Amino acid sequence: MQLTVTTWNINSVRLRIDLVLRFLAEHKPDVLCLQETKCPDDAFPLKALRGSGYEHVMFAGQKGYNGVAILSRFPLHTRAVMGFCERQDARHISAVLGPEAGAAAGIVLHDFYVPAGGDVPDRDLNPKFAHKLDFLSELRAWGGKRVSGPAILVGDLNVAPLEHDVWSHKQLLDVVSHTPVETEALEVLRGEAGWIDAARHLTPEPEKIYTWWSYRSPDWSAANKGRRLDHAWVSPDLAGTVRKVEVLREARAWERPSDHAPVTLTLQL
Repeated sequence: MQLTVTTWNINSVRLRIDLVLRFLAEHKPDVLCLQETKCPDDAFPLKALRGSGYEHVMFAGQKGYNGVAILSRFPLHTRAVMGFCERQDARHISAVLGPEAGAAAGIVLHDFYVPAGGDVPDRDLNPKFAHKLDFLSELRAWGGKRVSGPAILVGDLNVAPLEHDVWSHKQLLDVVSHTPVETEALEVLRGEAGWIDAARHLTPEPEKIYTWWSYRSPDWSAANKGRRLDHAWVSPDLAGTVRKVEVLREARAWERPSDHAPVTLTLQL
C-alpha cells in the first residue's frame, strides 16, 4: 500500500482552516500533521476537520502559541505528549496507526514543533535561543535510545541543517536556524538515532530544497530566499519504502497563507 504523510506549520489552524480544508480536499493525504496551531484544546476546529473526511484527530494546544495536531484517515491509538525543558508547551504529539491501516499498522507518528529561537544566536544574550538549544539537547537524549520499530518523525524543526537547505549558506551562518551550533545539533541527534532524512535520501545536495519563505519578503517567490525548516524523517526499517517528498510551494501563494508550505512524504509499504 501507499502511505502519504504531510507536515505543515499552519500558523493558526482557526485563522487558516479554509486552507487546511482546501489542502485536504485537493491532495487527500492519509495523515496530516500540523504545527503552530495556536489553539487551546476546547477551541480546536474538530467538527470541520472531521467533516472533511478525517475522523481520527489528536491534538495538544494552548492559547495563542505553539500547538500540534495529527489528522488521519485511519484510526489512531496511543496518544502521547512529551514535554521538554520542564515545560508543557504543546510542542509534541505522537500516535500509532491502528490495525485498520493495513501495511502501515503499528507505525508510530511523531509530530514536533521545535522552538524558533528568536533573532540573536547567542544563548547568553537570548533566552529563546538558549531554550531552542536545550530543546534540541533533550530531543537528542530522547531519540538516541528510543527509535525502535517503524516510525515517522515530522514537523517544523526550525533548523535548515545543510548548506543547500538555505538560499545562501555564507550569508545565513550567523542567522538563527542555520548557525553551526543548531545545524550540528540537529544532524547529530538525527544520526545517533538512525533517523533517515527522507528529502535528502531522495534528493541529495547540491539541489536546493526550501519549505519556508519569510513574510518579510515583498516578493517571496521572485526572491526565492527560502529555507528548509520542515522535515520528514523515517526510521531505518522504513528507508527502503520512501518514494517521494514533495513541497507544495503553490500553497505559499494562497490567500493569507502560512509562511511554511506543506511537505508530503510518500511511502510504498
